[in-house]
Amino acid sequence: MGAGRRGTVRIYQKVNDRWEVCVSLSEGQFQQVSFVNGIATIRGGTHVDYVANQIASHVMGVVNKKNKQANMKLHTVKGYLWVFVNALIDNPAFDSQTKETLTTRQASFGSTCELSEEFLKKVSGSGVVSNLLSWAEFKLNKELKKTDGTKKTSIVGIPKLEDANDAGGKNSDKCTLILTEGDSAKALAMAGIGVVGRDHYGVFPLRGKLLNVREASHKQLMENAEIQNIKKILGLQHEKKYDSTKGLRYGHLMIMTDQDHDGSHIKGLLINFIHKEWPSLLKVPSFLVEFITPIIKATKGKAVKAFYSMPDYEAWKESLGGNASSWTIKYYKGLGTSTAQEGRDYFEDITHHKKDFVWADDKEDGEAIELAFSKKKIAERKDWLTNYQPGTCLDQREKRIKYSDFINKELILFSMADLERSIPSMVDGFKPGQRKILFCSFKKNLVKESKVAQFIGYVSEHSAYHHGEQSLASTIIGMAQDFVGSNNINLLEPRGQFGTRNAGGKDAASARYIFTRLQPITRLIFPKDDDVLLNYLNEDGQSIEPSWYMPIIPMVLVNGSEGIGTGWSTYVPNYNPRDIIANLKRLLNNETIVPMVPWYRGFKGSLKETSSKATGVTYTITGVIEEVADTRLKITELPVRRWTTDYKEFLESMCPIPIKEKEKSKDKNKDKKKEKDKDKEKEKEKSKEPPLLEEIRSQCDHADVDFELILTEQNMNIAKQEGLEKKFKLTTTIGTTNMHLFDSNGKIRKYDTPEDVLKEFFDLRLDFYVRRKKVMLENMGIELLKYKNKVRFILAVISGDIIVNNRKRAELFLELKQKKYDPFPKKKPTAEPVAVGSTEVDEENDEGPVEAAASDYEYLLAMSIGTLTMEKVKELIAQQDKVDEDLNILSNTEPNTLWLRDLDALEKELDVLDAKLEAEQNDRSRKRAKNAKESNAAPKRQPKKAAAKSQKANLAGSDDEDFEPPNPKPAAQKKKPAPKKASAPVKDEEDDEVAHLKDRLAAYNLDDSSPEPSAMETEEQQKAKKGRNGPSKRGAAKKAMSSLAESDDEDMAEPHHESEGGESSMELEKKTKGRKPAAEKPKATTIRKRAPAQSKVMKQKVMEEILKPTDDSNLSAPSPEKKVRRIRSSPFNKKSGSLLQRAASASTGAEDAEAPPSGSSAEPVAPRRTVRERKVTVVYADSGSEDDESEDEDASEPSESDYSGED
Repeated sequence: MGAGRRGTVRIYQKVNDRWEVCVSLSEGQFQQVSFVNGIATIRGGTHVDYVANQIASHVMGVVNKKNKQANMKLHTVKGYLWVFVNALIDNPAFDSQTKETLTTRQASFGSTCELSEEFLKKVSGSGVVSNLLSWAEFKLNKELKKTDGTKKTSIVGIPKLEDANDAGGKNSDKCTLILTEGDSAKALAMAGIGVVGRDHYGVFPLRGKLLNVREASHKQLMENAEIQNIKKILGLQHEKKYDSTKGLRYGHLMIMTDQDHDGSHIKGLLINFIHKEWPSLLKVPSFLVEFITPIIKATKGKAVKAFYSMPDYEAWKESLGGNASSWTIKYYKGLGTSTAQEGRDYFEDITHHKKDFVWADDKEDGEAIELAFSKKKIAERKDWLTNYQPGTCLDQREKRIKYSDFINKELILFSMADLERSIPSMVDGFKPGQRKILFCSFKKNLVKESKVAQFIGYVSEHSAYHHGEQSLASTIIGMAQDFVGSNNINLLEPRGQFGTRNAGGKDAASARYIFTRLQPITRLIFPKDDDVLLNYLNEDGQSIEPSWYMPIIPMVLVNGSEGIGTGWSTYVPNYNPRDIIANLKRLLNNETIVPMVPWYRGFKGSLKETSSKATGVTYTITGVIEEVADTRLKITELPVRRWTTDYKEFLESMCPIPIKEKEKSKDKNKDKKKEKDKDKEKEKEKSKEPPLLEEIRSQCDHADVDFELILTEQNMNIAKQEGLEKKFKLTTTIGTTNMHLFDSNGKIRKYDTPEDVLKEFFDLRLDFYVRRKKVMLENMGIELLKYKNKVRFILAVISGDIIVNNRKRAELFLELKQKKYDPFPKKKPTAEPVAVGSTEVDEENDEGPVEAAASDYEYLLAMSIGTLTMEKVKELIAQQDKVDEDLNILSNTEPNTLWLRDLDALEKELDVLDAKLEAEQNDRSRKRAKNAKESNAAPKRQPKKAAAKSQKANLAGSDDEDFEPPNPKPAAQKKKPAPKKASAPVKDEEDDEVAHLKDRLAAYNLDDSSPEPSAMETEEQQKAKKGRNGPSKRGAAKKAMSSLAESDDEDMAEPHHESEGGESSMELEKKTKGRKPAAEKPKATTIRKRAPAQSKVMKQKVMEEILKPTDDSNLSAPSPEKKVRRIRSSPFNKKSGSLLQRAASASTGAEDAEAPPSGSSAEPVAPRRTVRERKVTVVYADSGSEDDESEDEDASEPSESDYSGED
């Protein structure tokens, strides 16, 4: 339907025989008119919600698409809709007898109402979208107005603000707010305003670069404290038009930044901020100004010259000629370089340092600002940068700067510098930071490893690097990385943890922990003979890295590159250096080159071409997955640059992992509400799709991938149907459609294929070989001429034709000049350093005759007297002949041949690297196969310590008679036989072996109280049937305390009492702590010299008890040997005392037990004391006699507390 009588828009659709819908517009409140089976539902119901939700959802999507910052909600959209619904519902249910609201569920309607796309488009075009957009804009503006400033005299709560005294007052139009680049610049400004006063000048430091408000979201604007502070300080109000600055707290805004590219960017961002929000302010004369400081100062005595641009300085230096060296040059890279006194000097002459920005034309200036900062101007920005002419700069002598001139002549320099930092050169494949690192590596001759943190300082000092050290550290680490997906040829050698494929190199150690050096192959790629041919740059008065290096193969193809700059981005895949070398040889032999495909060293997957267009080729990279069993899959390779840790998390998401465990790994600082929403979504997804994997087994290491996936047969079939590579995300794509590189002239250019790069590189490199040959011939000719002059000079001295003794140097110089010896002048000193290797180039480029000086014959006059001999003449003649021969060989060698030789040498070094890599891979494969074999074998025996802990836990809650140590180890006890002598050296308890009870008793050499052999045999047979329990390793020769009949209290009372093994009771208690209680006594026992008769009686009875055959009723009880094998300190005895008492009261023969030797009166525990005494007697290990007295005394004086279980 169209418009009604009064122009009201009505959109009608009869969906089917049971549904009719009409939509109109509302004024901010949802309205509805509805009928169900002819009954008017004045309050709506589920049928209205069903229709309204469809309409509102569609409209909401349209609004949010047009204004992403609107963040429109469903209920808001409904407020602008008026919906009419007429429906027939099966068995409708209502909320009351009045039938005002339908409550029937949608599924029970008996029909559906699916609105057509055409109907929904009509609704979107009815005006409801424009109404919602207006409302959203109003809402956003209303929120922004909350951050507005006002014109008031004082402001509090803004950190670091130094407000002008007259700001916001009647003289506010005379006040200037200085925005500085950081706190150091603020300190300089504060020193300066001490000269001009604080009444009219305020200072506020910016924290880095301002937000690009042209592309920022509403949320970013609201949360940006810096923008809100600037609004409050200046008194700016949102959407207000300013014809003057009378309504502001400050009449002028001064920008004070460093005189570098980043400083220009900060100025541009501030201009963009004002132009976007208050464009009228830029038209106010002298509102926006900048404060400039010198870039260079030249001093000579009291004379000082300041330069505000590099072209001015270069022109002045050239005008001085050779006198430039008499001036001292100081470079001011930032405001922090200036002293406080210099700051005061700047402000004393503030009119000379202040420049006004001028609005010349709406079209010219406004479009220039949008061109630099708007995302809608990407194509125009590319043209802007493409047309850049080197040498373009702003004339600093001008006092007024147009905004368009600032954009096109100053800000463009930042954009070009940003591009250079992001886009590599086609010639050497380097970005400036990488080139600086290689330059300093060659200059330092980094053949010995150097700590990366120290090397960073060297690079910063010798290459004029002005950015953060962390950025330089990341670049060095990146140049040394050699894992799959990084470099095909790493130019630096990693010594330490430089990152792995587990995290894509992000797991590298800190720069202060790792070392690096040049790889031997690096100098083969960048020959030293080419150094003299390079064009070295100059910055801060020192010669630095060249504009580009000239490798013998295009390294941009070898290691690839990627980056995002202003206007452009780039991605270049890695290629096989052997393929590149082969194609270069084809070009040298005038043959057709072969197309190359990407290649990554160590990658075991596949790479296939999927599409080819004029703009480039697209490839699909696939990992390796194979089916090793009906329910097992094995993944041995991932796509390039898909890192192991991330992929493992992906696999774990396919396992039945509890949600609670996932919650633990989440960042605690995240918004709880967002976490709950994400969890709900994940739960829904999880409920829809059951877990695919049952288990993941990983044998991955730092270099290789090895995942074994276990899943059910049903899930295996599902994965096969979908495709294993697709299901497990083992494919990715790369292409050559975005290969943007700087050419040799510094122009950015797009290359469609790697062959295009190769052909352009070939012509450049071949020309360098021609130039190299020429320079080498010239140098060899000079060297040959020096040899001839030296031979002639020595022969003249020997013959007496030239006399050097007792003569002035000036006379010798004149004589050598008269006799036409060839002078070889040295390089004249300059006011700035010269690059390594550039001396020869400058010498050969010197034109015109040069008058010889005395120093030009230094190569002759500096010869020592010992060299003025015939032997030296013969040596020089031999060297001369060798140089002459090399000269003839080089003269007859073509530049192509020189290149082929270098390529052959490079291939040999690649063979060495490949052999090393293959050996490392084979070694890892063997170890991984071994680990996999062990993991698939029978379950491993648990470690001793874990078993001990388990036994300790069991002992704490059970009686001695019922104790059964877990994890039997029947084979372990035969590893070490029991020592023959009790005086054997004491060994570590964890590594010693427990011998059979029979063997230990035989080793004790007991006297006539020995047990009968038949009893011993019976015990052994029982043990053989049951198997051994408990720990398998114990110290058979380990000595225990001298008297094991003592309680722990007795031991603690005599901490210095020592056993024959030389160990104190306290030490032995520490060693036995936490072990099986009955294991300590038998391994440290011998009963050779037990003088008291009482002790022999104890032995006799104890042995008889031990050697009794086990009752049938007690077959499950451990043997006496197991019960007495270990003993714990006091915590065990405490509990065992009560257990013993219970055992004594339950025993029918307790009254006949023998009393303790000491005559203790502890009647309830007497029967059990005999048992403990029996255990004690078995574990004696006293072989020596030096402690016999103390042992006897200890054995004869047990106290009541010894067996009572008390402390």
